[in-house]
Amino acid sequence: MSKVPLTVNGAELLRQELHRLKTVDRPSVINAISEARAQGDLSENAEYEAAKERQSFIEGRIVELEFKLGSAQVIDPKTVNADGRCVFGSTVVIEDTNNGDVVTYQIVGDDEADIKQRKISISSPIARALIGKVSGDIAEVQAPGGIREYEVVDVQYI
Repeated sequence: MSKVPLTVNGAELLRQELHRLKTVDRPSVINAISEARAQGDLSENAEYEAAKERQSFIEGRIVELEFKLGSAQVIDPKTVNADGRCVFGSTVVIEDTNNGDVVTYQIVGDDEADIKQRKISISSPIARALIGKVSGDIAEVQAPGGIREYEVVDVQYI
């Protein structure tokens, strides 16, 4: 079984989701199923079918989260000593060499990735290009419009 890399924050978010699914969503859908059952004929009961589908989704997500948390390798970026290299969990400031745009990303696990929060997946092309780079290095990223070059401005472990 391979380990799933997660930051401390990412693991906590998954634990919170799992807790909510078990303590709020699961009981709620069980209640909805019993209410729909009370309406009689189940063969043409849309509420019953919808509740059963929701229950199936919730149970599947619970299994998925328990697996991910059980096989997680939780990494605290603050304790990483990578000698200034871009690694999982690090926060990287990069500059687009074509237009000078500067952006900051944190390299996180697939489940934590959220571009709006400037968190990119370890398996994304840009993160793969950044891994191992230090301040001053150029990372070449294959983009749909061709190769883009980014200069690593700073690497932080926060």
